[in-house]
Amino acid sequence: MILINLLPHREEKRRRRKQAFFAVLGFSALAGGLVVVLWYAVLQQMISTQQERNAFLQSEIAKLDEQIKDIANLRAEIDALKARQKAVEDLQTDRNMPVHLLNELVRQTPEGVYLTSIRQDGQMVSVAGVAQTNERVSEMLRNTAYNSPWLERPELIEIKVANVRADGRRAERADAGQRRLYEFSMRVALKRPQDASAAGAAPAPRAGPAS
Repeated sequence: MILINLLPHREEKRRRRKQAFFAVLGFSALAGGLVVVLWYAVLQQMISTQQERNAFLQSEIAKLDEQIKDIANLRAEIDALKARQKAVEDLQTDRNMPVHLLNELVRQTPEGVYLTSIRQDGQMVSVAGVAQTNERVSEMLRNTAYNSPWLERPELIEIKVANVRADGRRAERADAGQRRLYEFSMRVALKRPQDASAAGAAPAPRAGPAS
């Protein structure tokens, strides 16, 4: 017996293949969507973790900034304390300088030289006086330059002849009974105690009286 299939089998196969294709396509789309969702979730988790790390780093940086500010303030306070300590030490060190100055002027002023004024401006000292001869002034300059541990760099500013009467007053013109003296002014530097100690100079012997 011969069987004849009168149904449209080709269309049926085509329809089945189309259904299988769309099923595979839908499964692929669903799988792709799941992969995308999973990858997005992983990325969000990585981003969240990195944001937490960034927030932690920022908080630690803020703490370090505060510590740096505290250290800077401490350094400023330490510098201020050091400056005050140095100022106090300088005051304690320099309070004996006038004594050293007067002692050295007494020691280094030769006979025949009389000091009339002494003025100190910082480390510079201006001295004015009267000498019997030019040589006495030169001797005082040499003494303060080479024999004094506290005085240095003497500089003669002015020297001039002055006629003095018997009562010690200056005369306007040369007359009998007057003495011929030399008025001078000089400048000399006074060493600080630490400089004098560093120089290792010993006190010089007394050169002569001064008034």
